[in-house]
Amino acid sequence: MNTDILKKLEKVQSEHNFSGTVLVKNDNEVLTEVSYGYANRSERVSNNAATRYGIASGCKLFTAIAICQLVEKKQLAFDLTLRECLSADLPNFNQDITIHHLLTHTSGIPDYFDEEVMDDFEELWIKTPMYHLRELKAFLPLFQHQPMKLTLGERFSYNNAGYILLGLIVEQASGQSFTDYIQEHIFKKVGMNDSGYFEFDALPSNTAQGYIDYLDGTWKTNIYSLPVKGGADGGAYVTVTDMAKLWNALMKGQLLSETCTQKLLTPHTSTGEANGYYGYGVWIEKINDDIFKYHVMGYDPGVSFHSAFYPHTSTSAVVCSNKSEGAYDMMKGIEEVWKNSN
Repeated sequence: MNTDILKKLEKVQSEHNFSGTVLVKNDNEVLTEVSYGYANRSERVSNNAATRYGIASGCKLFTAIAICQLVEKKQLAFDLTLRECLSADLPNFNQDITIHHLLTHTSGIPDYFDEEVMDDFEELWIKTPMYHLRELKAFLPLFQHQPMKLTLGERFSYNNAGYILLGLIVEQASGQSFTDYIQEHIFKKVGMNDSGYFEFDALPSNTAQGYIDYLDGTWKTNIYSLPVKGGADGGAYVTVTDMAKLWNALMKGQLLSETCTQKLLTPHTSTGEANGYYGYGVWIEKINDDIFKYHVMGYDPGVSFHSAFYPHTSTSAVVCSNKSEGAYDMMKGIEEVWKNSN
C-alpha cells in the first residue's frame, strides 16, 4: 500500500467527512484501497471495497463504448444522422445532427437538465414523477419538442439528453434494451460481475444508499431525487474494483479494436476549460501536448464519482462516494501526492 497516498486521503477525509471507497492500482498491484462512512446510516452498515455505488454521469463512457462496438459491427457509423438511425419524433432538431455530435456534446440540442442554467435536479420530478422513468423512451417528453439550444457544432455544451438519444440508437441498432446491452457486451465481457443498472426499489445487497446532507446536521436519502432506474446518460452502479477492470479492458483492447479505442480516446473538442478536452464519453486532460489523464465523473444528489486512467504509469484511480460531494477532493489529493513525488 502506498502510505503517502493513504496519509493524504486520511487528511482529506477528516476535512470533508468523505463517505465512500477509493482504489488506486496499476497492472501489478493495488497501491491504495480504503473505505470510509456508511453504506446504510440507519443500520450502521459500513462502506467497504465490495460496496456498489451509483456513479451518475460516470457511465456515459459505457454508452460511448456501446456505440463504438456497433460501429465496428457495421450496424452504425459515426456520421449517421438522427433521421437515419433513430425513429423517435424530434420535430425541432437539426436534421444534420450525427452520432459524432451527440457523443461529443456538440449537437446543440436542448437538454432535459441543462447544467449551464439549472442547479436543482429535483425540480425535474415535480411534473414528471421519477418513479415513471424506468426506460429510455420515458425521458423523451422532457426535451423532444423543445427548440435547439445552440447551432449545430457551435461549441461543447454538456448534454444529458444527447446520451439518452445515443442509448435509444443502441436499442434500435442492437434489438436489445440499453441496459441489457451494456450488461452483456461490457459488464459481462470484462468481468464487472457486481455492476448493473439497478432500480431504487429493488437494490441488491451491499449497495450504498445515497445521502443528501444539510447544514443543520440532518440528512435524507436520494430515493426521491433521481430516476428510479439509470440509463444511457447516467445512473449505473459499480464497485471500485469493477471500474478499474473497465479501464484495464478498454486500454488493452478487450472491448474495442485499436482503431476504435483511439477514436474514443481522441480529444475531439475543447471543453472550454484550460487543458480540457472531450473524446467519446470521456474527459481528457492535457499538460502541454501530452495527455495527463483520461477521466470520467458524475454528480447527482447523494452521488459523487471520479475515476481516471493515467497513461504514463498505466495507473487507474477510482473514487466512489454516496454523498453529493467529496470525490473530487479525494482525487485531487491523490494527484497532489503524485505531483509532489515527481
